[in-house]
Amino acid sequence: MGLKNEAQSAFQNTKSFYKEYVSGMTRERMGKEFYKDTDRLKQLYSEAIGEDIDKAEEDSVPGHLKIMRLFSALTQRLNPTRRLVFGLSVISFVSHYLFGFLQITGFVFFYNLLLPFAFISMSMLLLVELLEKSDVKREIDLAREIQLSLLPNTEHYRNNLEIASFANTAKEVGGDYVDIIETDEGTYIVIADVSGKGLSAALYMVRMQALVHLIIEKSQPSPKELFLELNNYVKSDIKDKTFVTACAAFFPNGEDHFIFARAGHNAPILFSNERDATFDLRSDGFALGMTTSANMEHYLQEKKFHFKNGDSILFYTDGLTESRNKWGEEYGDERLDGIMSVYGSLHSKSIIHKIQSSLENFIGKEEPVDDVTFTCVHHTANK
Repeated sequence: MGLKNEAQSAFQNTKSFYKEYVSGMTRERMGKEFYKDTDRLKQLYSEAIGEDIDKAEEDSVPGHLKIMRLFSALTQRLNPTRRLVFGLSVISFVSHYLFGFLQITGFVFFYNLLLPFAFISMSMLLLVELLEKSDVKREIDLAREIQLSLLPNTEHYRNNLEIASFANTAKEVGGDYVDIIETDEGTYIVIADVSGKGLSAALYMVRMQALVHLIIEKSQPSPKELFLELNNYVKSDIKDKTFVTACAAFFPNGEDHFIFARAGHNAPILFSNERDATFDLRSDGFALGMTTSANMEHYLQEKKFHFKNGDSILFYTDGLTESRNKWGEEYGDERLDGIMSVYGSLHSKSIIHKIQSSLENFIGKEEPVDDVTFTCVHHTANK
């Protein structure tokens, strides 16, 4: 019968626990997370003291009042039960050292219980908050999976069109929207960027996607008509301050042109194989939700562009061109235009990979501060 080496087993378990505990604790990551947490505390401090007061007024606020406001702002984020436990633990902690300083510990029969009570209460409170955060994280991860399932495939083919897409969210969920919708008459490409980031922008994006599909299936509108109907929905709630920038293009089946409209969005880049040159597809138009539909109908332009064999068009959101490297430099429109000038005649999948590689090399280990979405349409010879 073999004897198990318990000491070795204990050593391995300790080693495994240590590796799990220190995983991800790199100097670079910890520095970024420290600054991120510091920014959150600064934001909490600003909210507590008052964001609308200037520096002179802030300096006139007594120090103890600042501490009380900050403490109140922090505790208000807890529910009443946890707020009570937090308050009792703080009182117990302060009382322990206060009674010792006043040398009256002998007259307080529960003195020895004050510090353990404060420690246990704080630990339990922290544990409950972590469990709740974990539950929220799981729900957000589910929301992310649902949102990603609504995005088009990375590669799409329809008649003489090759379409490839890339999407990356700055947070768990994002507000960028790209869609490929096929109809009997042709193919719609829609890209949009909802103001803001995170869960609220993601929910708005899902709403926009549903509306786009509903409108196209109902009436198969032109890009301008699509934006006018969408603007009616966005402006229907006067309390809603959200706005959406967007581009829409319709590629008729069997035709060598597309119809295009731009609602305050980044101008797509068109590569002409015949001229071996790139062009910005700039046209007038307000963002959705920024003005009335009557005003938008007057200013929104709808244009027709040639789109022949070997041509490519790139649609993108501002998260791409505004991505920054560690020196704070933006990726920029010129760098993107240069890639299209050199590689615009390639297949859409190759163009997407070139842009993705260029962006990754530019930003290095920096995390994007905004959602990055772009899609490329390439015209191939009819099969």
